Amino acid sequence: MKKFLLLFLLAAALPVRAELRIFACEPEWAALAKELGGDRVNVYAATHALQDPHRVEARPSLIARARSARLAVCTGAELEAGWLPPVLRESGNAGVQPGRPGYFEAAQFVARLEIPAKLDRSEGDVHAAGNPHIQLDPRNLLAVAAPLAQRMGELDAANAGFYAERQRAFAERMRAAIARWEREAAPLRGLRVIAQHRSFSYLFHWLGIVEAGTLEPKPGIEPGSAHLAQLLAQAKAQQTKLIVRTPFDSPRAGEWLAERAGLRLATLPFTVGGSARAQDLFGLFDDTLAKLKE
Repeated sequence: MKKFLLLFLLAAALPVRAELRIFACEPEWAALAKELGGDRVNVYAATHALQDPHRVEARPSLIARARSARLAVCTGAELEAGWLPPVLRESGNAGVQPGRPGYFEAAQFVARLEIPAKLDRSEGDVHAAGNPHIQLDPRNLLAVAAPLAQRMGELDAANAGFYAERQRAFAERMRAAIARWEREAAPLRGLRVIAQHRSFSYLFHWLGIVEAGTLEPKPGIEPGSAHLAQLLAQAKAQQTKLIVRTPFDSPRAGEWLAERAGLRLATLPFTVGGSARAQDLFGLFDDTLAKLKE
């Protein structure tokens, strides 16, 4: 009886930390949620860095994870339009449906690039809400962190102060890192590059890099021989220096153009987990800049 009473008193003395269960659509938001939540959150990343976030299967495992989540953190801007709606619908979890407090879209809190003046599906896979790959400008992470921490605190009031303090510490570290990255990247300003897809628009906009062309003739359309020949002539004439791709892009077109134009081909991590060094949000930009500066 005494042993039982002692165990009961010890258990009562321990702080109760009910984890906030978070379903993150992409690795960058999983990483940000962990930065803000520490050990008070249980974060599941629905996709990984070697997956094209446009093309994800609505698997039963994703539905099960969404069913048990209290908060879904996604990019929005139509990035997950092909797979997230059925996942949330089939989960039966009313709390994480669009419009409810448990649903959070990061793209709502940043200034989006490349919003089309008119919608024309003949132009390929065009996003009506603008380019959704917002995670490659670290200033966007700062813009998203504060409202995300606030939302986490609204859903988990007992830890609201903890999340707010973590957000302040994260913002301080990120601002210092941004200043350092901008100093290191100064020689890259004006660099002309060719990208596989419009995956790096926010990175280029932030650093002043010029996107001289894309391997895709239109978003989501595989390059043909005529388009590659045009890019080859353009690259030579305009002194393009580099071709960049994500870890999930097919390397064939980039390798073909790099060999014939005498260009370097760099695989940038794109998101957290995209390289051995990019294991958190800070490593993501450390590695991206290192690869660009090579």
